[in-house]
Order: sequence, then C-alpha cells, then structure tokens
Amino acid sequence: MGTRRRHRGAPVAPLPLRDGVDPTRLVIAAEESGRALGDVLEARFPGTGTYLAAEFAAGSVVSADGAVLAAATPVADRMPVWLYRRLPEEVEVPFAVRVLYRDERIVVVDKPHYLATMPRGARVVQSVLVRLRRELDDPRLAPAHRLDRLTAGVLLFTVDPAVRGAYQQLFASGRARKEYEALAPVRSDLELPTVVRSRIAKTPGIMRAYEVDGEPNSESRIELVETLGGYGRYRLLPRTGKTHQLRMHMCGLGIPIIGDPLYPEQRRVDDADFSDPLRLLARRLAFTDPVDGTEREFVSLRALDPPQVPAVDAGTP
Repeated sequence: MGTRRRHRGAPVAPLPLRDGVDPTRLVIAAEESGRALGDVLEARFPGTGTYLAAEFAAGSVVSADGAVLAAATPVADRMPVWLYRRLPEEVEVPFAVRVLYRDERIVVVDKPHYLATMPRGARVVQSVLVRLRRELDDPRLAPAHRLDRLTAGVLLFTVDPAVRGAYQQLFASGRARKEYEALAPVRSDLELPTVVRSRIAKTPGIMRAYEVDGEPNSESRIELVETLGGYGRYRLLPRTGKTHQLRMHMCGLGIPIIGDPLYPEQRRVDDADFSDPLRLLARRLAFTDPVDGTEREFVSLRALDPPQVPAVDAGTP
C-alpha cells in the first residue's frame, strides 16, 4: 500500500490510512506561530496529552513532505501538520453494510440507516467508508456521491483512483438516474403526481436546510404508489441533489417523511436509539458507465417498515 494519496482537490497525504481512517491535516494559525507543536496540539485537543505523546514517539506526526516532527518543534504560520486524530467514542450502528456489486472499478453497497457515508465530526468508524475499507481490506475506496446519514439505500464507491473522477462526475452533472422511496402521511386533497421546485440554501454548522426566494435550484417529482393503513408509499424522483431536498419537498407538501427528526420541526434523538428511522430509501441507481459505456442498474434489497400506529389523513397544511 502506498503512503501518498490524492483526493480530488485535496493535498497529498504523507501518511497512509490507519485501519481504514485517513490522517488529518491541520494548518497552523498566525496566533500559534512560534510555539512548540506539542503545546499547540494539546491546546487544540484538550485531554489528549498522553495520546499525542505516543504519536510523537511513534513518529506519526509529520510535515507536508513526510518529515517527522517532534513535540518541541516550533511551528510557523500556515504550516501544515499531518497526524492521526484520536478516534472519538462512538455508538456502534448495529446494521450491516451489504455489498450489492463489486468489480475492479466500483463497489456498490446497500447502506443502512444511521451510518454516515464518510467520516464527519464525531462519526468516524461509524461510516460506510471506514467500515467498507476494513471489511474489504481496500484503502483505495472512496465515495462517488453521498447519502444523508439517516437515509438508507444504494451507494456507489470507486476502487480505482484513475477512474474516480469519471464516476463522481456522473453525479455532479446529474447524469445518474436516482429513484427514492419514502413513507409519509396521505393527504386526500393533494393532487399527485406533482413536481416541486424551490431554491434551497444551507448554512454551514446548521443542521436544517431552508428555502429562499430566487431561481429554483432543486426539483423533485413526487408520486404516490400505494396506501398502507393510513400512510402512503411514495416514489421520489429528484432531478437535482441539494441537501435534504426530498425531505424538504415532502414536508412542504404537508406530508413529512415518517421518522424525520428535522422537518417540519427539529427534535433531539439519542444516538443509541435506532427505533424510528427516517423512512427514506435510495431504492434504485442507474447510469451509463463512463468507462465502458454499459448500462448499469442497482436496486436496494431493503424495505421500509411503517410505524405501529396508523396515521390519519394529513389534511391541508
């Protein structure tokens, strides 16, 4: 396994993956310049002194060119430092990642609810990327697109770095054909199918997205497939891929997706509570393969279970 890897638009990492997890790149701030690196890291990551001492002793804290750095090394403004962060304590997600398809270029999985696509914040090991790298023993894996942590379904990873950009561009350009399934209340006064268009914005650090005035940047087709004891099974066909697009569009129609902790109102959910998943599933993914031109189609094997208590007609929102 090589020690230098490049993700699109990212610096080259001078350290290899450690048990499926990427090293972290830190950049020294102006106010930290001139201080000892060990003091800087302990100030940034309080309570990790013992861990950091072991990392320095192991030679696992390095510069951009791979030179080993010591705790006493003075740092300069904008100096990059690479190291392995201490992994956070995480609640294990008790659901498996199913491999639907695998070849020399791609791996397609059936993602469970509650697993992030890739490490983010306090969720590192409990991500599909890290689990898959460990289970398949392949550090080259990288996601071609993302699904929300609470959304289950078909998710594509690339294996060969040489073709990664081609598969990522399928999703960036909207050429991947995606079909979702959702469970939500039924409104007898709502004419379906319908197409919803809106302009969605997202503020970094804020969980909920929101709609603003202006030219629409999102579009979803909503179809009612069947009713299930007061709930409806819906087919959702997004033409765009904005954050929380389907969740917001369903909520805007007065039929919020069952189990959604953000829309219409945000509610707190314990990380160890897996009893009420978001009933949203990336059911089908289809595209023309950008490498060999073949038609590809992958379908989730998962099922969305309605809640125990039947719903009533949602009425007019």
